[in-house]
Amino acid sequence: MTKIDHPPATLRDMVQERMREAIIEGLFEPGQRLVERPLCDQLGVSRTVVRETIRYLEAEGLVEILPGRGPIVATMSREDARQIYEIRRMLETAAAEKCAHNITPERARSLKEALKRLKQGFSDKTPGALFRTTADFYSEIFDGAGYYIAWDVVQRLNGRISRLRMMTLSTTDRDRPGIAHMQQICEAIISGNPAAARAAVEEHLDDTSAIADRLLAAEEKNESD
Repeated sequence: MTKIDHPPATLRDMVQERMREAIIEGLFEPGQRLVERPLCDQLGVSRTVVRETIRYLEAEGLVEILPGRGPIVATMSREDARQIYEIRRMLETAAAEKCAHNITPERARSLKEALKRLKQGFSDKTPGALFRTTADFYSEIFDGAGYYIAWDVVQRLNGRISRLRMMTLSTTDRDRPGIAHMQQICEAIISGNPAAARAAVEEHLDDTSAIADRLLAAEEKNESD
């Protein structure tokens, strides 16, 4: 028998992906209750699968379980965003530096291919595809760095990172489009320049974190008015 390189997704995996994307894309608003019966009817699955999915999304920080209310879509505060961007800054700059230091012709080709798929995701403007291609691009960088444990940490934060990414992608008020930053990061790594790779990631995160902070500050102000 031959090895199964990409095992088929389980029903739970598919439900998790569907609900994760619905939260990230804003179909479920922050603070909205997640009621089991309507979710079962919408998705055509059992309560057991929905409950397992909610527990999984709680671990990702996309869902909160409140006493007396049950599961709700987690809210995102400015402090939450600040900490997430700080963690990203530490991990992504280190990974980009190391990947540039380790760069090989094979890695350069795979990184270019990942960037090509990411550009297609930006062109299609399909959130689910865009998030997956973005994750694939960063996966190449962390894999090239050999930072497997760091990538596991990023994966645990991926849901919240994607929510912030959706927020920053939706604004046109930015110095450079996101794909331009990705292009710069890719070129710096492929050139084998660790310092340039770090600087490119720093510039990207400076841009996106400032946008997220501004948008979240506006949301908090509206809620307090």
